Amino acid sequence: MIYGVILAGGQATRMGGGDKGLLDLNGRTLLELVIERLSPQVEALALNANGDAGRFASFGLPVLADSIEGYAGPLAGVLAGLDWAAGNGASHIVTAAADTPFFPCDLTPRLQLASELENRPIALAATPDPDRGMVRHPTFGLWPVALREDLRQALGQGTRKVVAWTDRHGTALARFDAEPFDPFFNVNTPQDMDRARALSGSARA
Repeated sequence: MIYGVILAGGQATRMGGGDKGLLDLNGRTLLELVIERLSPQVEALALNANGDAGRFASFGLPVLADSIEGYAGPLAGVLAGLDWAAGNGASHIVTAAADTPFFPCDLTPRLQLASELENRPIALAATPDPDRGMVRHPTFGLWPVALREDLRQALGQGTRKVVAWTDRHGTALARFDAEPFDPFFNVNTPQDMDRARALSGSARA
């Protein structure tokens, strides 16, 4: 059983602070669009965010706060999701970022397939880049509940970079096309939001 966790714990400094997931994209919030894409792919869905959970009440999702003090980055959100999933009997979680409205609608099965084919416990999404080769997207991954205590220990020891932890365990890559645009394009700046508005009419699953 696979649960889904939307990572919304970023500080959005390049957008002036606040919750990027609540930004409007042609009449709908980014978070609405992410929920719409991820919910059919998982058994249950939760949101990882810190602060007042009431600001997300209209979405009707459990809100999971980081258990690690201070801003510990996406891995703290992964851990919160793994703890939630473990308490509900799930074996894995799939994570997606709250500011990435066009990610693939077959993300979960392709992460599962990559994990199985490569016999790796963790799988991350990846897309080709002409300059950097195959680029991993560490907020889009399949994570086993069995590794949650290992992750808790790593965070306690100061690990913050996602790939610094995943590389210790072996990571499969689920490769996605980047044409006509990278589906993992995320909104970091006002200019990115302008681009997202332009793309929203042509985004394909």
